[in-house]
Amino acid sequence: MVHVEFTIEPFVEGHPGAHVLAAIEAAQRLGVDVDMGPFGSSCAVERNDVGALVGAVTDAALGLGATHVSIHLEQDS
Repeated sequence: MVHVEFTIEPFVEGHPGAHVLAAIEAAQRLGVDVDMGPFGSSCAVERNDVGALVGAVTDAALGLGATHVSIHLEQDS
């Protein structure tokens, strides 16, 4: 499994914009359970699904006005 964390800016704590919500919804459409935190979101996916997830999240966020998307990946050993 790969743990994926993503932060989408601009963000206002407690009030995610449409660009943040769209990215989370894009991940959920892929069948991924997303944990939304105060400054970022995280999920776990199979290694073969990482590319699709990252593409869906970034496309959705940037398409609705995100100015910056940070993604951190950590693979289980």
